[in-house]
Amino acid sequence: MSTHTPVTEDHVVTCDDAGNRTGTIPRAEVHTTETPLHLAFSCYLFDDAGRLLVTRRALVKRTWPGVWTNSFCGHQRWTEAPEDSLQRHVVHELGAEVTDVQVALPDFRYRAVDASGVVENEICPVFVARVVGDLDPNPDEVAEHAWSDPVAFRTAVEATPWAFSPWMVEQVEALAAVPTAERTPGAVALAAALGLR
Repeated sequence: MSTHTPVTEDHVVTCDDAGNRTGTIPRAEVHTTETPLHLAFSCYLFDDAGRLLVTRRALVKRTWPGVWTNSFCGHQRWTEAPEDSLQRHVVHELGAEVTDVQVALPDFRYRAVDASGVVENEICPVFVARVVGDLDPNPDEVAEHAWSDPVAFRTAVEATPWAFSPWMVEQVEALAAVPTAERTPGAVALAAALGLR
């Protein structure tokens, strides 16, 4: 039996440059060539063996279909904190639960344009967590998934950034740029796993 939470008429929360919520837009309408700045999150999942989950975005996705990326991402609802959204999305996208959730990059923000001209434009804190139990990926979200050695993953991202989602490439670069003394506990954990000094 599937454990995926059904997707209904969902929304995305728009915001100003400071991250203050300004309104909502139906999820199906937000991603265009002029996507407004909105709230999201990104997460890197590890298993008990220390492997990193990477996923290939479903071919039906509006932005970057078929591209390999981090474990999962999502948008917040009006009433949600990023951590609440994370817990909801991991069930919907991966049919899984997570524990030990920590923020790695609390202020990450990016804007990117895919080959079709569709824009992603997000304030997107980055988290790290540990997966609990088996995965049951939602085919509407995930085309493929793989458990990777985290250092090998980072090496691949650095060698062939064009093969991965732009936000993931920027997140790895941003994590490496944070001075060791200024890293959050989540950033320390993620940097150590990826072999970053």
